[in-house]
Amino acid sequence: MADVERTRDAQSEVARERLLLNAITDYAIYMLDPSGVVTSWNPGAERFKGYQAEEIIGQHFSRFYTEEDRAAGLPALALETAAHAGRFEREGWRVRKDGRRFWANVVIDPIRLPSGELIGFAKITRDLTERRAAEEALHRSEQQLRLLVEGVTDYAIYMIDREGFVTSWNAGAERIKGYSRDEILGRHFSQFYTEDDRREGIPARGLQTAAREGRWETEGWRVRKDGSRFWAHVILDAIRDDAGELVGFAKITRDVTERKAAEQALEETRQALAQSQKMEAMGQLTGGVAHDFNNLLTVIIGGLDTIARNKDAHPSRIDRALEMARHAADRAAALTSRLLAFSRKQALRPTPADLNALVRDMTELLHRTLGEDVELEGVLFPRLWRTEVDQNLLESAILNLAVNARDAMPGGGKLTLETANTYLDEHYTARDAEVIQGQYVMISVTDTGAGMPSEVLAKVFEPFFTTKEPGRGTGLGLSMVYGFVKQSGGHVTIYSEEGQGTCVKLYFPRYHGDAVHAPVQALERPRAADSEVVLVVEDNPDVRAYSAMSLKELGYEVVEAVDADSAMRVLSSGHRVDLLFTDVVLPGKTGRVLAEEAVALRPGLRVLYTTGYSRNAIVHQGRLDPGVQLLPKPFTFEQLAVSVRQVLDA
Repeated sequence: MADVERTRDAQSEVARERLLLNAITDYAIYMLDPSGVVTSWNPGAERFKGYQAEEIIGQHFSRFYTEEDRAAGLPALALETAAHAGRFEREGWRVRKDGRRFWANVVIDPIRLPSGELIGFAKITRDLTERRAAEEALHRSEQQLRLLVEGVTDYAIYMIDREGFVTSWNAGAERIKGYSRDEILGRHFSQFYTEDDRREGIPARGLQTAAREGRWETEGWRVRKDGSRFWAHVILDAIRDDAGELVGFAKITRDVTERKAAEQALEETRQALAQSQKMEAMGQLTGGVAHDFNNLLTVIIGGLDTIARNKDAHPSRIDRALEMARHAADRAAALTSRLLAFSRKQALRPTPADLNALVRDMTELLHRTLGEDVELEGVLFPRLWRTEVDQNLLESAILNLAVNARDAMPGGGKLTLETANTYLDEHYTARDAEVIQGQYVMISVTDTGAGMPSEVLAKVFEPFFTTKEPGRGTGLGLSMVYGFVKQSGGHVTIYSEEGQGTCVKLYFPRYHGDAVHAPVQALERPRAADSEVVLVVEDNPDVRAYSAMSLKELGYEVVEAVDADSAMRVLSSGHRVDLLFTDVVLPGKTGRVLAEEAVALRPGLRVLYTTGYSRNAIVHQGRLDPGVQLLPKPFTFEQLAVSVRQVLDA
């Protein structure tokens, strides 16, 4: 009974094994007798080889081999090796029923009885054609890449390990750097860098950057084997394995010395052109200044000469000559003011401003200036932001634009003043590097005049450029407006078409601070009180004499000094001084340094500066320094009287 059970179990086990073999389709699993004849056949073998079981059982397994392998005796060698070594494994070409070949992995194991007698072989075959094709494609790709890298001579392409030691070297690297493959493999890549770069740790920094960010790209000087330098464009890429571990770096270097030399030559040409254009502009500027000042000086000198000739008679001639000289002097002062505005060297006094209120306040003045033929319209934006600007200079700029508009409408027309809140984005900042992206208050002046062609529009902001006939303009109006707006941190644009009029837009940064109320204006010609003493420091004897004479006429006691040292001697002597009235530009120490030393010696001493051009001693970023009181040159008797009194009474 027990034998029957064992037999039944054995049969059951064989049945299970047969089911398992028949379920496997990814492997050809079959049996051979000792001579190599097929004795079993599974579905996997049928799928790989193409034979049905009844077609192949009883046939010799050598028919699966290629003619070349059969001629070489490989089937017999396989069986012999499996019988003696206990196993045979190899990869090679095999043949399907239809004659097509496939790449197979073959394992042959001998089957023996417990007595050791060989009764056949178990053969397992796997189709690796796709894997082999992929491997061959990868191999071809690697070969092509290797040939490509080796064939490139314009780029140095090589590998370095994690520490920076060279592990591969192409022909381009040999040509550019001068080292052969045998000379450089195993050496550190830092030897291509200059001594200064190595001392500053640039090679190590490059590796760290590439390891951290995946890539490092730069340009700089590199050194060849013979010591000569070349300008290199360098890319260093990190190489990581499938697990993400850093295994080294790929380095590509290109010799761009010629490009750098060309760029340098181009830059030198640009600088030479810019210098040429600058000199041309300077020539135009100085020529324009000389022309206008010579005209003004002719009137002033002529007027003074007339007064000298007629001092004992003809009072009407004297009055007329005085009027002409004063008018010419006022125009000269306005000309220098416009020049400073164009060059952005004015001493601005910015205060928070409501441009709507400013336009409304200017309406009467504009009506008188434009005349009855020009219709004036204001389009004022509700809830307009405030801006911080020198309101006197802004009024002058608007008046200048309005006069230009009037002249462009000789037969009459319409002038529109418009305000708005706006935002200048990256499109504006891309066009003008001086413009900062953000919120701005805009005021525009638009006319319905003749307009301008594009070639004129391109030059409107140039100094002394004018389309008006001689005697009707200096050509400094728009350049003054441009310089003032730019110095105020703003932006200006102009749009014009022939026959369609012109629109000038001024943009000023939005002001976020608190409102500041304008101080009450002092009375005209206030005089000295309590024998106050003014120390006048001026190196120009004529200006010093005029200032001293005017102050004495106002009732002040005056002490004069020509420079900072002589002024400090007066202050150190104990002499009473209530106000220091000093020029900013002095020989030796500046007026600013003098004032600081004077206040340190006499705390509470009042200081009033005067200057025709500050040279940044008291003006920075176009604004007067906090707490600074300035009376710009040229000044009148009334302006001197008011300024001195305001500082003393502050």
